[in-house]
Amino acid sequence: MVTIQLKNLLFFSHHGIHEEEKILGNEFEVNAELSFEADDHIDSLEQTINYASVYDIIRQRMTIPTGLLETVTQDIARQVHAFDSRILSITVSIEKKNPPIPGMEGSVGVTFRKDF
Repeated sequence: MVTIQLKNLLFFSHHGIHEEEKILGNEFEVNAELSFEADDHIDSLEQTINYASVYDIIRQRMTIPTGLLETVTQDIARQVHAFDSRILSITVSIEKKNPPIPGMEGSVGVTFRKDF
């Protein structure tokens, strides 16, 4: 089993249920981990999952304003699996860096894991 990780991907997006979030946007950090069965010796791109293509899927999905981060994580997982059905499991985490919660210092996040 091989696991590919995309870590600390930073995006400025307009996700959130509040009008202010839809207008002003926010900083988000995305992490994705996907596992697949692999040959004993990988020496070509065709034998693995192209993480540049996975990044592009994530980047494109992060540009679509969405009310809930849960929806975004699930969509990313489905789209990445549709890209390469060899994926046996995927975990997607999204952290909202500056949530609009009065008096709160810190961030909030959502993680979605799916086994196929």
